[in-house]
Amino acid sequence: MRKEIIFEMSSPYRDTFRIQGYWFGTGEPSLAIVGPMRGDEAQQQYICATMVNELQRIERRGEIEPGKSILVIPTCNPFSLNVNHRFWSMDGTDINRMFPGYDKGETTQRIAAAIFDKIKSFKYGIQLASFYVPGDFIPHVRMLKTGYEDIDGARLFGLPYITIREPLPFDTTLLNYNWQIWETKAFSLYSGHTETIDEDAALISREAMLRFMGKTGIIDSVPPSPAYDSVLIDEAELVAVQARHAGILQRLMGVGCAVRPGDVMSRIIDPLNGNILEEVKATVNGVIFFSHHRPLIYQNALIYRIQKA
Repeated sequence: MRKEIIFEMSSPYRDTFRIQGYWFGTGEPSLAIVGPMRGDEAQQQYICATMVNELQRIERRGEIEPGKSILVIPTCNPFSLNVNHRFWSMDGTDINRMFPGYDKGETTQRIAAAIFDKIKSFKYGIQLASFYVPGDFIPHVRMLKTGYEDIDGARLFGLPYITIREPLPFDTTLLNYNWQIWETKAFSLYSGHTETIDEDAALISREAMLRFMGKTGIIDSVPPSPAYDSVLIDEAELVAVQARHAGILQRLMGVGCAVRPGDVMSRIIDPLNGNILEEVKATVNGVIFFSHHRPLIYQNALIYRIQKA
């Protein structure tokens, strides 16, 4: 393993801002793994840190294929991570909305430019990403429809689901979108949680990445854990369930639960008198794919996404 400073910037208030990368193997740039760009992505940070540790063991055993190199960037936003602030702590901008970056622009544009310049030539790219709504997911691989998406490659992770969706205009500044346009086979990996660490989901994500490396000939072994025959979902087909009232959210069902029309998945409680304002019910047969997990909910906020059976 060798360590490289991807980007460095002095700060008048804290230690020098550094984005560090860890290289494994030698040869063609085969796989880049990019960790959290937001300061609340604790699960993604943990997965990347433990992946660096695992790749050190794999490299010591000589199991990285000759002529292949792997780069892991465990975090792109250590400042915000230190203060548990989701976006760039100085001005609230989102690094993952700044790609491919601009090296003479604003700070987050410069950060994105430095990262993208380092990773744009890799054959494969994996981003440990999080959803814009706080909540839990069934672990899955996500891609944007750019014409360059690689569904067959996504199946090599062996996760239960692959989701694809049409990009919106502002999605053209995402890392996943730009990686694909620059002809990297790019995948966003959603590991179930964001602000909390789930050991089981983290293990599933690590083994999925190792399975992908083994099946693409980057390392010479594949984890023995069973893989899924991934189900492909267009995100437009997921059924959204929104709150009709604001209040305290009492979850009765979480991700992975099978539901039928009329099943009560959660309740919304009046925060002043404890009355039940709403029973949130399933409207279709299916499986809960996403579940909001914070204790308070706003009116019209997304609570669930259901994958129809």
